[in-house]
Amino acid sequence: MKTNYPEYICGDYREGRYAWILEDVEPLYKPIKAKGQLNIWNYYNELEIMDLMNQINYGWIDKYNNKHNVVDESYSNNYVLELPKEVIKNKIGVCWDQVELERYYFKGNDWNIKTYFVVYYDNAMCPSHTFLTFEKDNKVCWFEHSWQIFRGIHEYNSLKELLLDVRDKFIKFELNNKYEKENLVIYEYRKPLFHISALEFYKHCESGKMVEFN
Repeated sequence: MKTNYPEYICGDYREGRYAWILEDVEPLYKPIKAKGQLNIWNYYNELEIMDLMNQINYGWIDKYNNKHNVVDESYSNNYVLELPKEVIKNKIGVCWDQVELERYYFKGNDWNIKTYFVVYYDNAMCPSHTFLTFEKDNKVCWFEHSWQIFRGIHEYNSLKELLLDVRDKFIKFELNNKYEKENLVIYEYRKPLFHISALEFYKHCESGKMVEFN
């Protein structure tokens, strides 16, 4: 190390720090595009992420740390958005929580990850769903875990085709084809703050980019 004097005088050599000496390093036959992370981190492909997500059940944790297996009348006032590590520990989360865990697992992938919030404003429950998309091998993919009837990885030729398909499925299976077009909206939203309420989560998603289908 002393042969590289600038590195020697600027380095951090406190007790407990470490490094690896690599030998016989060989390039991968098929390189993996990845975003570098600080410290040690795990890289997962989409199938491995789905396997990890299969450990998570549908439900939610209220602000008193109680588990709920169904979304009931107490949800709107008592829900808080979990941290990914909390979803892993509690093994439970609604789509809002699960998408943030998916975002966490996908963070090492250079696949143009996006997250979306579809909502129907009915002046009552305002049903919604969140989902994650990514691009790989010239395909756009919908990664779905929490919506059980569509659990899986679905490939499309374009993002528009994907969003239209999710919208149509939401209309058919969540709204029973009873809806007014102007009340159904999809937003692309960024990573939210954690431990926010249901209302705060709605407002966060609504601050994102509204999807235009024209």
